[in-house]
Amino acid sequence: MIHRSFLAALAVVLMMGGQALAQVPSGAYLAAQNARAQGDFAAAARYYAQALARDPGNASILENAAFAYMALGEVDRAAAVARKMEADGTPSRVAQIPLIVEAARNEDWAALLARIEADRGAGDLADGMIAAWAELGRGDMSAALKRIDALAEERGLRNFALYHKALALAVVGDFEAADAVFSGESDGPVQRTRSGVIAWAQVLSQLGEAERALSIIDDAFGTDPDPGVAALRARIAAGETVPFTAVTGPRGGVAEVFFSLARALVQEANNEFVLIYARAAEAIAPGHVDATITVAETLQSMKQYALAIEAYASVPRDHPAFYTAELGRAEALRETDKPDAAAEVLGQLARAFPEIVDIHVALGDLHREQEEYAEAVASYDRAIALLKARNNPQWFVYYVRAISHERQGNWPKAEADFRRALELNPDHPQVLNYLGYSMVEQSVNLDEALGMIERAAAARPDSGYIVDSLGWVLYRLGRYDEAVGHMEHAAELMPTDPVVNDHLGDVLWAVDRKVEARFQWRRALSLHKTSPSPDLEAERVRRKLEIGLDAVLAEEGAEPLRVVDDGR
Repeated sequence: MIHRSFLAALAVVLMMGGQALAQVPSGAYLAAQNARAQGDFAAAARYYAQALARDPGNASILENAAFAYMALGEVDRAAAVARKMEADGTPSRVAQIPLIVEAARNEDWAALLARIEADRGAGDLADGMIAAWAELGRGDMSAALKRIDALAEERGLRNFALYHKALALAVVGDFEAADAVFSGESDGPVQRTRSGVIAWAQVLSQLGEAERALSIIDDAFGTDPDPGVAALRARIAAGETVPFTAVTGPRGGVAEVFFSLARALVQEANNEFVLIYARAAEAIAPGHVDATITVAETLQSMKQYALAIEAYASVPRDHPAFYTAELGRAEALRETDKPDAAAEVLGQLARAFPEIVDIHVALGDLHREQEEYAEAVASYDRAIALLKARNNPQWFVYYVRAISHERQGNWPKAEADFRRALELNPDHPQVLNYLGYSMVEQSVNLDEALGMIERAAAARPDSGYIVDSLGWVLYRLGRYDEAVGHMEHAAELMPTDPVVNDHLGDVLWAVDRKVEARFQWRRALSLHKTSPSPDLEAERVRRKLEIGLDAVLAEEGAEPLRVVDDGR
C-alpha cells in the first residue's frame, strides 16, 4: 500500500528522532541497553527505571525508557516519561507517540491538532494523516479531506492517503464516495490489501451491491478464504446488509494510521518500530485484533516468546482471527521447546475448526518435526482431503506428506506424493532434490535422479543440501572424479553438517585419497557428537574408520566401488 521511498524516509525520520546517547556511567543503563538489544523489553524497562533513579533528567535514558514501556504496551508509563521530557524541553519523536496515543484515546482532538501543529507529533510522515482524522473528530470533514488530498500528492504516499480517504468517507456515511475511491472511479483505485478489500465489501453491502461485494472478495481471496473473510462473504451472500465496521470513527482512524505504518515497516525497518506502532494502534483501539497479532508476530520474530504467547492468548475466542492467533501461539510454544503444549493447542484447534487446512498442516508439521511420522501423515491426509474437496491442491502438503511416508520406509506412497508435488509445482528445487536424493538412496532410477538433482542445483547453486545430493548421485553412479568437486563444495557450504562430511569421506576414499577420507569420517563423528543428525549412521562411520569403505561394503553385501565405464 505504501511506496518504498516512503518507507525509507520513515526509517530515517525514526532514527533521527532519537537523542544522541549520553555517556552514563551506570551499570543499570548498560544492562538496560543490553536487554533492549536482546529484545528483552521487560528487563530493559526495569533497568532504565533504575538508571533514572540516579539521573532523572538524562534525556537519553528517558527516551529509551519511553520506548521500552511502549514496546511492552505500557502506554500510561510511557506517557508519564514523555511528559517529563516535554517539561524538560527535550524533543523526541519516539516519546511523542504515547502522548499522541493518549490524546486519541481520550478523543481530545483539539489537543492532538495543537500537538501536531507545534511539531510535537510522531513525525511528518504520520502526522498529516493523524491530523486529518483529528479534523474529522472535530466535525470538519472539509479540513480532513483537504489534508488527505495534500498528502496524496506526496511521492510514495498516494495509496496510503487514498485508503484513509475512503475510510473517512465511509465513517461519515458517504458510501458512494468511498466506493468511488476504492474502485478508482474518482481518486483511486486503492491497492487491494486484506483490510482494504474487507472495508470495500462492507461499503458495497451498505450500498446494496452484494454481487459486486462478492466479486471483489472472490477476486482477492479465491475459493478458500480465511474464516473472517469467509464469514463476511457468507453474510453478504445470505442477503444481509453488513455494517461498516472497518473503522468506526476518528479514534479508530488514528489507530489505523499506526497499524498501516506498522504493516508497511514489517519488511523494511527495525522490528522495534513495527512493535511500537502496532502497540499504539492496539492501545488506541483495544479491539484492533490485527494490531494485536502484529504485536505477537513481531515479538515472536524477536524471540520474545513469553510476550508473544501472552499477546496471542489475548485474542478473544469468538473473534474470526482466533485460530490465526492460536496457530501463532502453538508455533511460539514449539520454538520454546514445548512440543506437547503446542500439540495440545493444535489438537484443540483441529477439533474446533475441522475445516481449516492450515491447522491440520501445522499439526502435521509438528508431528513430523517430532519424528511422529504416522501421526504426521494422518494430519496431512485430512488437509489434502479438504483441499481436494475445494479443488485447491497445494504442492507443499503433498511434499511434506511424501517426506513423512519416506521416513516411515513407505517408498511407493512417498514417490507418488513427490511426483504429485512436482506436477503442481514443476521444477521446484526442493522437491527435485528430495525426490532425486531419495531415489539415489533407494538405488532406483539413478539417471532420472541425476537429471532432477542437476536441475535443482542449476536453480540453487548455493544450496549445500542440493550440491551434496549432486555429488552423492554422481558417486552412486560410479563417476567418482566428477563427484569430488561437488562434495568439496558442499562441505564448504555446510562445513558443520555431519552427513555432508561423511559423504565427502566416501567420495575421497573412492578416488584413493584415503588419509583425507578418514579425516572427514572422524570430523563427521565429531560434528555428530555435538549436533546429532538422525541421518548419520554413526556405527557405520566408525566401522569405515576401522576397516575401510571397501570392506564395509563387502560386509553389507553391496556392490564394490567401481568407476563407471562410460565409453570415454
